[in-house]
Amino acid sequence: MWHTLRMALLVSVALVLAACGRSAAPPPPTTPTLSEAVARALKPTFTPAGAEGMTPVGAAAQGESPANDEPTETASPERPPTSTPSPVATEEVVEPVAPTVTPEPPPATGAVKRFMASPEYGMQAFLWWRPEVADRDLQLIKEAGFQWVKQDFAWREIEGAAKGAFDWSRADTVVQLAYDKYGLKILARVDRQPAWANPNCVGPGEMGPPLNFQDYADFLRALASRYRGKIAAYAIWNEPNLAREWCNQPPDPAEYVQLLKVAYGAIKSADPNAIVISAGLTPTGGPMPVAMNDVEYLDGMYRAMGGNSEGYFDVLGAHAPGYKAPPEVSPDEVEANPDRYGRGRWFTFRRVEDLREVMERYGDTGRQVAILEMGWTTDPRPDSPYYWHAVTEEQQADYLVRAYRFAKQNWSPWIGLMSLIYICNPDWTENDEQYYWCITYPVYPNTVVRPAYEALKQMDK
Repeated sequence: MWHTLRMALLVSVALVLAACGRSAAPPPPTTPTLSEAVARALKPTFTPAGAEGMTPVGAAAQGESPANDEPTETASPERPPTSTPSPVATEEVVEPVAPTVTPEPPPATGAVKRFMASPEYGMQAFLWWRPEVADRDLQLIKEAGFQWVKQDFAWREIEGAAKGAFDWSRADTVVQLAYDKYGLKILARVDRQPAWANPNCVGPGEMGPPLNFQDYADFLRALASRYRGKIAAYAIWNEPNLAREWCNQPPDPAEYVQLLKVAYGAIKSADPNAIVISAGLTPTGGPMPVAMNDVEYLDGMYRAMGGNSEGYFDVLGAHAPGYKAPPEVSPDEVEANPDRYGRGRWFTFRRVEDLREVMERYGDTGRQVAILEMGWTTDPRPDSPYYWHAVTEEQQADYLVRAYRFAKQNWSPWIGLMSLIYICNPDWTENDEQYYWCITYPVYPNTVVRPAYEALKQMDK
């Protein structure tokens, strides 16, 4: 019956249209359908706050020169099902009314993949050899209100005897104390190849990439599998823009990127939630072949990655020593005052902004940056190469607190973990330059902290 009625209605309409002839008005336009996706807008660029006209606060010493909660594309809402009209007594045809669809607003664009809060707080410690000292130092980190501990997981200390010959005893103790007992997030710096992996770099201080990158990948897969869910992040090597960290060969960003890629794949295959961080680059102007300018090195990394860091790292690693400048001093101001701060724009904590600009240039603004080393030295030795940028212990305390505050106010949301140096290695003495970067003294069983530790403990987080 419904078919018969429709046919009759269509015949009637056709007769009317024929009577009207060509003078009939055109049919009304149809309602456009909702597009399936909205194009993303351009990613926002970073403009450092207060970059111009910054007046440094305080006086420097005199001398020479993650869970990923990025918004995702939301599909267009489905139309609710329409009901089939029931026949009425008059057998009148009732056409269903199309439901009104209100498109959802497009998602935020250029959003940062926040593997970490902005910022998060960490300290580097030395937990490997003495469990009793490690326990004390982890308690200090916890009591200071910091959430992360950075620890070296030296490849040669775990798989040093031969490929596949693992000694997990010390690594197990570190993870048990840091994660199980104190609930801290662990950042594992993984480098220092065994002699069998590269016999060309076998001295006590020698470090360089393995001859076969797959050996490193195999080790990382074993490490991430054993501590799945307990080691939160991995830093892939350390300062590869220095020849001394690259088997005394000229720094090669393209070669490092190859190592980074196999490392990323190995870790993610074992622990997809682990955060992979690229190696912290040392701030330097060179010269080659001893060292490569860190900004040039990072640019070389992006060129080797084809301008896209996906599949290479989750978070960019950086090193940010303050040298002689207070933390608010910009690279431009340092460059304009070489006799005061050092002859190069890298002599400042805010050198990180120059690295961020490289990320922006390649459109990689959706990734965070983690500072893997930061601090100010108090080295008072006149014959030390670090003496020219030494600060007092009180300045060290003040600058560290202000560095965290500056980053929180000016670098959020792209700044992630900020890990300072150091809870002191108990083996260091006043003859070691590292001793003067510490915020504690290397004594045990007594606990003696420097003003910086107390200031950081009281700092708002």
